[in-house]
Amino acid sequence: MSETPVLIACSHGTSNATGDAEVRGLREAVAALRPGLEVLEAYVDVQEPALPGVVAGLAEGRTAVIVPLLLSVGFHVQVDIARAAASRPGTLAAAPLGPDELLAEVLRDRLTEAGLADDDAVVLAAAGSSRPEASVAVEEVAGHLASLLGRPVRCAYGSAAEPKVPDAVAQLRAEGASRVVVASYLLAHGWFHDQLFKAGADVVAEPLLPARSLAELVLKHFDEALEAAG
Repeated sequence: MSETPVLIACSHGTSNATGDAEVRGLREAVAALRPGLEVLEAYVDVQEPALPGVVAGLAEGRTAVIVPLLLSVGFHVQVDIARAAASRPGTLAAAPLGPDELLAEVLRDRLTEAGLADDDAVVLAAAGSSRPEASVAVEEVAGHLASLLGRPVRCAYGSAAEPKVPDAVAQLRAEGASRVVVASYLLAHGWFHDQLFKAGADVVAEPLLPARSLAELVLKHFDEALEAAG
């Protein structure tokens, strides 16, 4: 295999122009942090180029690492990305970006920017997956965030898992919270982030991007996949 591996930055895909620009900015930041590294775009849904075609188009003998620009395990990681990696010799699949303490640090920064007050109740809102291990990963990040904030953090989901974000917000109000703030555990703007504004919270923080530290995290996962493969 080639001594110059390529990084395939694989995201979900979105029809939201702002979210698309944010993910593109992440790819550009990764390339800027490591001059000479070829960073290819790929998607598992909504946008082109689709991941299977990107993998099929690689030069013979070129080592490639698919880095999921996704925050937890789930169908796209365990099926779509795993299948694409298995379709071609020399193609590796890195772990998704979460769970990681760095993500909790970015979430804390977004909450601070949104004006989080000392007595606010916090909901960590993730997209959601039917895979139970995805919820476990979200809960791990919530634990890191709770430690940083010095208060409990309630997990909630946009789809597939329970509780849903509006239900978590309502439950906190029933428990006496005067203000509820939603931390958007989403990579970029898009449909799921838009839905958070309908959940009844007082404040919705911005999603994770843009953040230079996420580009560093992508490269960390790229390097770890190569090291694991020897």
